[in-house]
Amino acid sequence: MTLAVTANYKPQGREPQQLDWFFRQAWRQLAGLSEEPPRPQRPPLDALRQSQWNAEFETLMRNRLVMGAFRYGTFAEQTCIRHDNLASIDKHAREYQRTGNAEHLVDIANLALVEFVLPSHPSPRFESIDDGGHHARRIEK
Repeated sequence: MTLAVTANYKPQGREPQQLDWFFRQAWRQLAGLSEEPPRPQRPPLDALRQSQWNAEFETLMRNRLVMGAFRYGTFAEQTCIRHDNLASIDKHAREYQRTGNAEHLVDIANLALVEFVLPSHPSPRFESIDDGGHHARRIEK
């Protein structure tokens, strides 16, 4: 069987994203689905690193982590003390939903960082998973 999409395929100079698009189109055609438009080109990596971060949020996080070191000790000093960071994250998420106070978002980020550095989970690990479920649910306006 020959696919119509293969007639326009030119392998030289193709970026990996374009090859991915080509193969997605081939599978869509085999499944009887219509062709989807090509994905837009993304900005360069350096530009994405600048645009996909918020310096104000990072400053707020760091300021609170420094104050936490004065109150509770540094990460190194807390190696034998465990807190239920996950329950605290849940609490702050509910409070943010109730009040809209973004300080709770900063607290959630810091609690996640503390959980990453000093895990309370019985079997912590980092496993990179791309299941397509990383994005938040869209809110209809």
